[in-house]
Amino acid sequence: MEELIRTNDLVTISFVEALLKDADIGYIVADQAMSALEGMVGAFPRRILVDADDAIRARRLITDAGLGAELRHKPKPESDW
Repeated sequence: MEELIRTNDLVTISFVEALLKDADIGYIVADQAMSALEGMVGAFPRRILVDADDAIRARRLITDAGLGAELRHKPKPESDW
């Protein structure tokens, strides 16, 4: 799984979910329970994750929708460290 977005913005999360659903890209919204427990203070943002095989297509879709600035940078492989 690859993390695409990490945010507390429920509108952004909902919009990205709709984009991914419409494009038939599977995804997971992680940390929803933690965000609810801490009262949406912001200590635990939600993360949108997709399968690594769909990551490039998902990133392109999100960028084309005008949310490219929300994307997390892809981490470097350990061999590059």
